[in-house]
Amino acid sequence: MKVQLSGKHIDITPALRERVESQISRFERLFENIKILTVVLSVDAEKKAAGTLACAGDNLHAEATGTDMYVAIDAMMAKLVDQLRKHKEKLTDHHNQEVRNARAAG
Repeated sequence: MKVQLSGKHIDITPALRERVESQISRFERLFENIKILTVVLSVDAEKKAAGTLACAGDNLHAEATGTDMYVAIDAMMAKLVDQLRKHKEKLTDHHNQEVRNARAAG
């Protein structure tokens, strides 16, 4: 998976980059077909982290704000993980394949 990290009104320090990259394994365990993660960190009145995850069939987007940039990154990543779980559930066939084949044949 490719990671793009950028900042608005903030320099991306190695510590911020490592914080984002340390949580990538959460996505890779859930879903194999993830192409790119784009993260934009910004500082205005509050610290804000926005992330877009491009995976097979959909783009997932989440934003989070916090008093600390690390808190905002963690909250945004948690939201993306929840969305990825839901996306994976939609793609998974929950119906019994044998029952559908029997109905189609008979």
